[in-house]
Amino acid sequence: MKLKAIAIDDEPKALEVVKAHAVKVPFLELKNCFTNAFEAIPYLQKNKIDLIFLDIKMPDISGIDFINCLQNVPMIIFTTAYSEYAVQGFELNALDYLLKPFSLVRFTKSCNKALDLYNLRNGELPDFIFVKTGYNEEKIFLNEILYIEAEGNYASFILKTKKLLSRQSLIDVSLVLPENQFIRIHRSYIIAINKIEKISRQELVVAGISLPLGASYEEKLNEIRQLIRQ
Repeated sequence: MKLKAIAIDDEPKALEVVKAHAVKVPFLELKNCFTNAFEAIPYLQKNKIDLIFLDIKMPDISGIDFINCLQNVPMIIFTTAYSEYAVQGFELNALDYLLKPFSLVRFTKSCNKALDLYNLRNGELPDFIFVKTGYNEEKIFLNEILYIEAEGNYASFILKTKKLLSRQSLIDVSLVLPENQFIRIHRSYIIAINKIEKISRQELVVAGISLPLGASYEEKLNEIRQLIRQ
């Protein structure tokens, strides 16, 4: 399943940023982009769209007024250079507020919020993710993951039966993993919480393998214990 999205911004360069980020989010499909908000209205009437990346300050109509023109409002993520509109945006139940210029990490985090809300509304809890390997994307079931290890700018997924090298960084990987199932314990490691066999102040044991607990992550011990009890 992919979220179907459009982007509306009167600045073509801003739309190019959204396009560049969107192709790197496996569960997002950017269907169309508009520099004229009024042109998006008939498109939305004819096509089912889950999410809109919407600029607030546009010359002919503001993003806020645009929302008020719609009958069935999709999820909204505001993209703007003006932080003073944040409160007003959230009053309209906007899912998130991206302040330009925004990074891929921040963009992906917003997309994850949208996916979580979509799944909540539809009663769907995906048990897999897609991982970039070479020029392909491979489906990995969450219950197969033992831990993920950073390897330079890449990340290795240590699974029950094999090791899979991903072209994504550990930070990128962390953004697509469910927070209640995985936790980062070190700058080089993310572990599956239900695979933990032993916890100490210096290390955790996952599937018989000892992994270090980073000094800056020690405060996560209590969080880990609480998640294990759930």
